[in-house]
Amino acid sequence: MGQAAGGENVKGHTLAQVLAAAIRQQTAIAVWRLPLQTEVQACISFAPQTTSAIPALEPSPAGFLFCPFVTEGAHKHIFLKADITYSSLTKQLRTAPDASAAQVSLFTEALTQDENGKPYTWPIPANPARHSDRNEENFKAAASLAVDVIRAEAMEKVVLSRSSTFPLPDAFSLHKAFEKMCLAYPNAFISLVAIPGIGTWLGATPEILVSVDQQQLFKTVALAGTQPLCEDGSTANAIWRQKEIEEQGMVERYVLSCFKKLRLREYTEVGPRTVIAGNLMHLRTDFKVDLKEVDFPTLGTDMLRLLHPTSAVCGLPKEPSLRFILDHEGYDRSYYSGFLGPVNSEAGTHLYVNLRCMQLLQHEAVLYAGAGITGDSSPEKEWQETQHKLQTMGKILSDF
Repeated sequence: MGQAAGGENVKGHTLAQVLAAAIRQQTAIAVWRLPLQTEVQACISFAPQTTSAIPALEPSPAGFLFCPFVTEGAHKHIFLKADITYSSLTKQLRTAPDASAAQVSLFTEALTQDENGKPYTWPIPANPARHSDRNEENFKAAASLAVDVIRAEAMEKVVLSRSSTFPLPDAFSLHKAFEKMCLAYPNAFISLVAIPGIGTWLGATPEILVSVDQQQLFKTVALAGTQPLCEDGSTANAIWRQKEIEEQGMVERYVLSCFKKLRLREYTEVGPRTVIAGNLMHLRTDFKVDLKEVDFPTLGTDMLRLLHPTSAVCGLPKEPSLRFILDHEGYDRSYYSGFLGPVNSEAGTHLYVNLRCMQLLQHEAVLYAGAGITGDSSPEKEWQETQHKLQTMGKILSDF
């Protein structure tokens, strides 16, 4: 096998081998599969870049963004420049022309070493975030307080979340967990991010934040309202309560208000319609802008900065709901309900909200789930909603 430097290609390796080589070399890697696709892609980055603010998308080199919930907080926005890329369809590694030849050589050498499936330790955070699992009583108390604040007209909606820690099964495997997610959730954006000093995250999210594809078509969605999937596995018999309809309407109006701030009128809107995400159903409205017809070259970055954190993961208005979350949620969300995805890849830029995810620690996984609280909310039903959402990642762990 030749050295993969200066844009050369190396073929014949599996995702498991590429992932193991990156982690053993303590090199940052992001692995993903877009919804309704079969191709799995990976990006290996020798020197992750961190910023305190959301970076601009359009001038960025190809790579992968991994960003936190709080835009200007303790956790940094991380960009993984694509020094090496991988495709499962071709089993081919491609090296960026400006990648360090020495680093590439070390990585390809690690790929050739026969480790006989030897286990490896994935990155865990240098300073682990607070993870006090909220019990049912505490969560309901916070939800009840939120309802009172909303009824007093201090805010319209707030999204309260919680974390829950599960022991990792003895047979747990990082790449097998990723493969299980791909099989279980074909409609979701599946991701695996492992960054030394930051940690390791797995997710299967249904929610696009900002997308600009090869055809220069901009997309975002308003996704809210949750109920368990109907017994027949279809959306034909879905019945939505006024609470969920209004919650989704708030998110929809929030997207439209962002367009209005940018004075953008040329968009299409389809929905709301019922969509399936794993064992759940949501209401979703799709928004599109054809950038070949609308002269707005920075729309991706501008909308990203306006949208995040969206009312689907934070609340409305943004400032009081964010303050309520920080004051009453009781833990550090870190990268949960932030956003992640490929930037300026061959398929374009596709950023998703980091929902239905888990963070891997040494011997346990931290799972996350949230629920939108409005003036009509029942704390009991919101608790049940988080229980249902935790099952997305819980099912992956229980399958080992």
